Amino acid sequence: MKLDGCNALITGASAGIGGEFARQLASRAKSLILIARREERLSQLRHQLNQHYPNVAVSIRKTDLADLAQLNELLAWLDRERIDVDLLINNAGLGDSGAFAASDPIRNEQMTLVNIVALTTLTRHLLPRMIATRRGGILNVSSSAGFLPIPGFAVYAATKAYVTSFSEALRMELRGTGVSVCALCPGPVHTEFQEVAKRPGGQPDTGPEFVFVSAEQVVRDSLAALEADRPLVIPSFQMKLGMFLVRITPMPILRLLSRFSPRRG
Repeated sequence: MKLDGCNALITGASAGIGGEFARQLASRAKSLILIARREERLSQLRHQLNQHYPNVAVSIRKTDLADLAQLNELLAWLDRERIDVDLLINNAGLGDSGAFAASDPIRNEQMTLVNIVALTTLTRHLLPRMIATRRGGILNVSSSAGFLPIPGFAVYAATKAYVTSFSEALRMELRGTGVSVCALCPGPVHTEFQEVAKRPGGQPDTGPEFVFVSAEQVVRDSLAALEADRPLVIPSFQMKLGMFLVRITPMPILRLLSRFSPRRG
């Protein structure tokens, strides 16, 4: 898919990777629809984009994708306003760090609703028109966490495994339709994610600095992958190598190695 002149809808657009998607697309897109829970941040981002990129039309919509009523209101708004979307970036995501037995059931439900249900519902709603016009792109923000079960991130990793598998299957279904599908599977990125995912009194789950990638590189690499019609992108050589080794390692060995991992409370 060529991104020039696209009409993009970005979820989770108020900060981090989502905000960076908006900034990098603003010079190329015809219009941007920015979706997030924090309306004030969305307004600030729209103001910045309007100042630097006056030729792009920017719309914002406050929506909590963990609320099915608000998700349905978003779909109805898109239909009512006859908003054309030919690039869907399912970026919104929630995480949680800690033992599943001590997890908050409400948080688990919210992760499932945002990471799986909202992503699937938005894709299903917007896809038929993309197929009809033979033009479209779907970029699903998954995670390298989706390549293997991760103790302490059980629900989050499982939801991202769904995103990657769904993206691969959808891509196969859409072959020859003019619609591209790409799964973005980054490793650690310096955003608010780690802080939000930590539990009260806990510490953000981080890792060695050399595995971190900037949001700018993540977005740049993923947009290039979408335009090149690549099925999956893992930004940074370190993460590509690490995930290659993980994906070729038999599960019994991964189970054995997990015994030596520190337990998260």
